[in-house]
Amino acid sequence: MKKVLTYGTFDLLHHGHIRLLERAKALGDYLVVGVTSDTFDRARGKLNVQQSLMERINNVKRTGLADQIIVEEYEGQKIDDIKRLGIDIFTVGSDWKGHFDYLKEYCQVVYLDRTAGISSTELRCERQEISIGLVGEASSLNKFERESHYVNGANIVGVYAQHTTQFNEAVMHLPIQAHSLDELLDHVDAVYIISNPIYHYEQIRQALSRHKHVLCESPVALSVKQMHELFQMAKDNHCVLMDALRTAHSTAFHRMLLLVKSGIIGDVVTMDAVCTSLLDIEEDKKSDTAKNWNSICSWGPTAMLPIFQLLGTDYREKKIVSRIINEKTLFDSFTKISFIYPHAVASIKVGVGAKSEGQMVISGTKAYIWVPAPWWKMDYFEVKYEDPNENHRFFYQLDGEGIRAEILHFIKMVQNENTLPTIDYQISEGIVKVIEDYYQQKDCVKI
Repeated sequence: MKKVLTYGTFDLLHHGHIRLLERAKALGDYLVVGVTSDTFDRARGKLNVQQSLMERINNVKRTGLADQIIVEEYEGQKIDDIKRLGIDIFTVGSDWKGHFDYLKEYCQVVYLDRTAGISSTELRCERQEISIGLVGEASSLNKFERESHYVNGANIVGVYAQHTTQFNEAVMHLPIQAHSLDELLDHVDAVYIISNPIYHYEQIRQALSRHKHVLCESPVALSVKQMHELFQMAKDNHCVLMDALRTAHSTAFHRMLLLVKSGIIGDVVTMDAVCTSLLDIEEDKKSDTAKNWNSICSWGPTAMLPIFQLLGTDYREKKIVSRIINEKTLFDSFTKISFIYPHAVASIKVGVGAKSEGQMVISGTKAYIWVPAPWWKMDYFEVKYEDPNENHRFFYQLDGEGIRAEILHFIKMVQNENTLPTIDYQISEGIVKVIEDYYQQKDCVKI
């Protein structure tokens, strides 16, 4: 029996894929099809895949052409699979011609011409081409604009900065330099908002009223009532309102959560997350309008995210301790928040005027997880036991600090209303509730 092996992503399965599989099948008696995993695709920088791994496996299965389906998960797997499965012929599309000649040492290599005029990339472009406008201070938009170029179909067309008249080099090339949010909304399908949180509610409301999709840096509002109103408005207008927290889109962060929930460190007893940075906050000490984001808005949502995802938002009590440098704006240069749960305790330390080691530690009854600074750009973490010989290290590639994956997920939600948000509504609500309590000085102590 002659065995044939081929690999592919098989995203948005089309006639070209089916024709390639048919021709691969005709080369032998038994066809093995390798479908690339989501993790391996990300590692190769392929962030425009629209369907999940299971959807893509089912795409191939429904053709009836594959005798066996495997998952491609790591570099070098092709050689392992050829040896393990006793493959006689490896075949792939002719656009890879010469790339896999090294496999000729193990089996015959055949490059097949692809079906002309059909491309998954083109299909994805047709489905997800979205014109996006940037809203906020120009210096905060550099990374987002730059990383958007790695995501197929994300088209940044303009910018509106409420308090900045001089755009920096990163966004000066954009065709639309709007003088008002309304002007920007005239030209876009969606907006990414990273303005000062005091403006989020009105800006999101204005965008949703124009039936524009919104990706907004957390917090989306400064009160739970406003948040409820905005999400209901998005639902009524068939728009996407997505809470942006790039850490949530890190593969390492996701894997870490799954490991903790699996019980690898036992029951969680305590969690500590630290996020700090040093900004020039002299003007914020006396200004009636904050120039920078204060500590609790800058870092609070990121620091609270893993705590609420692992311990929930139903804590028994909390205490907020802040160093406030401007009573009018409640601008805090540093804040520590303690959350007390029935069987655990958690704390965050956030600051824009104080510096500390930005690590995260999750302690359990069997072991603990340590994530080195800056943990919010997570690509590595360790599970540590009493016996150091049992320790495990986990490495995952992080592209664009999670921004690329965040943009891609936003596009998926816009294109498919059945796509679920990465951050649960309850967690977004919990974050806003804490920040609202801070502004109302509830459960707060000043130092």
